[in-house]
Amino acid sequence: MTASTPPGKTTRPRLRADAARNRAQVLAAARTAFRELGTAAPLDEIARRAGVNIATLYRRFPDRDALITQVVLDGFTVVLDAARTAAQTARTDPLGALETFILDLVANREMLVLPLIGGPVTNAPQARDLQRQIAAALEEVLSAAREHHAVRPDVTAVDLITTTALVCRPLPHLPQQQADALVTRHVGIFLDGLRPNTTRQLPTAPAHEEFAAHLTPDPPTDTPHTTPTNH
Repeated sequence: MTASTPPGKTTRPRLRADAARNRAQVLAAARTAFRELGTAAPLDEIARRAGVNIATLYRRFPDRDALITQVVLDGFTVVLDAARTAAQTARTDPLGALETFILDLVANREMLVLPLIGGPVTNAPQARDLQRQIAAALEEVLSAAREHHAVRPDVTAVDLITTTALVCRPLPHLPQQQADALVTRHVGIFLDGLRPNTTRQLPTAPAHEEFAAHLTPDPPTDTPHTTPTNH
């Protein structure tokens, strides 16, 4: 990692323009296929949707796990960028920063093939690191909001993450304009619910570490070895 590389991202050799375009097309096709067909979507179908041959897909991603991991990392990176922007603007307008954070992610939800939105889980260390950075940035937003007495004291980063995941899920069977209007309304209702002038006590929220532990695959269990017996 170089001094100019943002945290959470790793350097890789610069791709030629056509190779970079192929890679982007494969990832876009994978996101769509994973949403529609699940992560067992055939790789040759993803290649077909991307307009490349299967050999090109394998040059960029040697196996299914590599492709899944990159899709997840790209989604977390979008969330982290939005959270860091919100942390900067929260110093002067915390609720405005939270609204922009949520609505920006709704606008970019095609990029968000993430565990909370029905996407795959991964054990990639980079994914866990990105999750920690997202939580830290959102805690900065909440800290600024508390200093401005703009939010109730029991709101946590987990509340922001889970609510954003819910509003990022598409509303089926509705025209896009109506769906967008409902999402905007619900975000406004949520933000008003964050304000401190409320008497409703919330249940205890899970810590981020407890919450994130459910967004990674379970470790494989060893099958007990049994010795055959002679009868």
